[in-house]
Amino acid sequence: MITRRGFLKGFKYLFFAGAAAASYGFGIEPGFRLRVQHYTLTPPDWPPGFKLRVVIIADLHAGWPYISAARVAKIVDLANSLEGDLHLLLGDYRATHRFITAPVSYEQSAAALKRLSSPLGTHAILGNHDWWDDPAAQKRRAGPVRARLALEAESIPVYENHGVRLEKDGQPFWLLGLGDSVALLNGRRRGFTGVDDLPKTLGVITDDAPALLMIHEPDTFVNVPRRVAATFAGHTHGGQVRLFDYSPIVPSQFGNRFAYGHIEEKGRHMFVSGGIGCSTLPVRFGVPPEITVVDLG
Repeated sequence: MITRRGFLKGFKYLFFAGAAAASYGFGIEPGFRLRVQHYTLTPPDWPPGFKLRVVIIADLHAGWPYISAARVAKIVDLANSLEGDLHLLLGDYRATHRFITAPVSYEQSAAALKRLSSPLGTHAILGNHDWWDDPAAQKRRAGPVRARLALEAESIPVYENHGVRLEKDGQPFWLLGLGDSVALLNGRRRGFTGVDDLPKTLGVITDDAPALLMIHEPDTFVNVPRRVAATFAGHTHGGQVRLFDYSPIVPSQFGNRFAYGHIEEKGRHMFVSGGIGCSTLPVRFGVPPEITVVDLG
């Protein structure tokens, strides 16, 4: 039988364990940890001997106290040290939750991201918060949004239903970027309207060179054909709280199916980055901020 003293002692330990976990989730993991998450894949029909390293930064959500301008600069330094062939930016550049103590502007982040250096350059798409954070764009129901203008002012190309043909070691490939699928707010009960156009994006391809696709929300993956060798997504932050490969809350209609990591379905491959920052609540537990590296070939 548990005595009153034993019960109180157990409760005390439980209380302190809970307090420690909360402190870690709200302070240590989102504000101080940063890891490199590494994947390797040889996609179906990938050109023999062709190797490509993709370094991904997703969901910066820059803003004090967790993702300061100085921390963005350190993230860029780490990304540069990974010796990628190209850098991909997958949207949501500024924190919009109520818990930031001071903002980091799109211009500040773009100036830091300009320092990313790789042989095939830096390429970007936009996320839902980049759209939601621009009242003027919401009012006119069209871009360009402030995030795009800031990135393009630093000579970082932003793809919305468009792409580019790149080449490494004589081997061409296509890099495509899809517009955001929940960009426009329709009111509290009317959902969202996307600016994504997958057929238009795929229509950029004019030959049989491999194609890579950047998307923000991973739910779009259900419509991506096998013609795309690999898809790269962000948005979910791995659920921000993740234990034993399970996230209780995921901003996806498919729940944990597309929450995080390397997803393979019917010969199609997607990599969902855990991203850097936080959305809604400044908490991360079991899914620390990350730069994602994918070695293809």
